[in-house]
Amino acid sequence: MSVDTTNTVPLIKMQGIIKEFPGVRALSNITFDVKKGEVHCLVGENGAGKSTLMKILSGAYTPTAGSIFINGKEYSALTPALSQELGIDIVYQENDLVPTMNAVENIFVGKEITKPGGFVDFKAMLTKVENLMEQYRIHIDPLQTIEKMSVADQQFVKILKALMKESKLLIMDEPTSMFNVEDAEKVLSLVRNISEKGISIIYISHFLKEVVQIADRITVIRDGSVIRTYDNSSKNVSINDITNDMVGRPVDMFYQKEPCNIGDIMFEVKDLKLTKESPSVSFSVRKGEILGVFGMVGSGRTEIMRAISGADRRYSGDFYLNGQKLNIKNPRDSIKAGIAHITEDRQRLGLTLNLSVLENILMVGLQNMKRSLFYDYKRMGADVEPIVKKLRIKTPSVMQQVLYLSGGNQQKVVLGKWLYANQSVYIFDEPTRGIDVGAKAEFYKQITELAHAGNCIIMVSSDMPELISMSDRVLVVRDGAIKCELTKEEINEQTIIKEALGVKEHE
Repeated sequence: MSVDTTNTVPLIKMQGIIKEFPGVRALSNITFDVKKGEVHCLVGENGAGKSTLMKILSGAYTPTAGSIFINGKEYSALTPALSQELGIDIVYQENDLVPTMNAVENIFVGKEITKPGGFVDFKAMLTKVENLMEQYRIHIDPLQTIEKMSVADQQFVKILKALMKESKLLIMDEPTSMFNVEDAEKVLSLVRNISEKGISIIYISHFLKEVVQIADRITVIRDGSVIRTYDNSSKNVSINDITNDMVGRPVDMFYQKEPCNIGDIMFEVKDLKLTKESPSVSFSVRKGEILGVFGMVGSGRTEIMRAISGADRRYSGDFYLNGQKLNIKNPRDSIKAGIAHITEDRQRLGLTLNLSVLENILMVGLQNMKRSLFYDYKRMGADVEPIVKKLRIKTPSVMQQVLYLSGGNQQKVVLGKWLYANQSVYIFDEPTRGIDVGAKAEFYKQITELAHAGNCIIMVSSDMPELISMSDRVLVVRDGAIKCELTKEEINEQTIIKEALGVKEHE
């Protein structure tokens, strides 16, 4: 949709927004607006202030200073209820769905359609969901429970839930961060359809290629301030210019891994079966090696990693570390054996949000220590500070609740707790999902250092440049099985995608 950027009365305008937390100013005099039917992309490094700004707009936070204008009417602050009443809805990056409910129930939770007498009219709700799915060409099973859905399908449910409310402004926070290329394109197509119906969209993403593809305008914020707003109506804004604005200096788009001495086999998976009917999976990882794992959403790659870490039960199979058989029945066993699992869903599975940075980083390491009624947290705080500094975790102190950190800094805390635990096998499942270009380089540096220290790394990733540049070998997973192993020149995008999709050379 071609948006008239000369329109003087935007749907939403945030003017002079300041937000302060104890010990830190998160936003400094931000002015930002969105026009009707516009796709306005908001970009910046993790910790730049994007999520804080959107939480003010959605009513989760109250600004310290500034004004919010909705259709020209001024508000000093919004509440979540008022924000929704005004037609503002947010699709969060992290999961906020009820796992035991199906898609229809989640979409209508709290707003159920009822029959005379007060009984829920599930058939009417299902029909509405199916009509909306058909309208936007979304293909999921609306009767499947959330806990049994892929991460991608869960994201589509969240988008459907927002669309069902007939919102005027939809805030989409990293909507494609866990998608494969095909599903990501479906979301971009969906965004176009939504904007063409006159609904405004604030689109937050670290995938700059899709940003320049989808945006009418692009606003870059850094350290809580607006750096520049680009008019992208001609789709000719440079990714390099955006990147330079984000970090304040020119950066290489992708990290180049330093060579590492690869030793003998360190970790082995033999004849792993998730269920009686599932295929058998076997592979090994060498000391100092980074083994990449790729598969489309639903391929079974994450399920394999969860079985290794004891998060999910397995039907059969054995694990060996340095030739010694491991007895892994649950996550505690895998931690004790020296296995770290950096999960894809950092908030639900990787952190305890109401605890501090210090407590989260200590969480795994304390399990490997001798049990005690008392721990010297002052001394342990001194141990944790170097990790916070090394990972550049932006926090006023180690006692800050993780809940108040940005998504990228939360991801760093997850990594920090495993660095403190000092494990031998590190499983990274989508390690840089939702992480900006500068923070990615920091993560790659830490992963490389772990390999140099003689650990072995298993890295599950959908980010093709990441996979290609970081991996010594790549395993491609399809239908729950390892379909091939790629090395050296074989590790290229075309080969990986063909193997993941099962495409033959003549097709």
